[in-house]
Amino acid sequence: MSEHIVSPKIYLLIFLTLMAGTAITVWAAFHNFGKFNIVIALAIATFKATLVVLYFMHARYSPRRTQLVIVCSVFWLAIMLALTLADYQTRDHTVGHIRPPAIFNLART
Repeated sequence: MSEHIVSPKIYLLIFLTLMAGTAITVWAAFHNFGKFNIVIALAIATFKATLVVLYFMHARYSPRRTQLVIVCSVFWLAIMLALTLADYQTRDHTVGHIRPPAIFNLART
């Protein structure tokens, strides 16, 4: 079985792209995008993870069955993220006063 040989130039280009993605991540962390903070962070992370999987894990040159497993895994991850974000969106985000447990109220009386 022969393996596909990737040029060092491609690895250097991917590395520089990942470093640029890291710089964009740091830049985005210091800016407030309102409701889109999580969307931007996940988009950058997804782009960087895709590059790592495709080139450093050689998924781009792998057999179709391996690619199918990767696509199904990403689909399952998307379902889990969607459910988690939907649950987070339905929560009450107001800050209220938290009462101490009743045992601490006994000491004041």
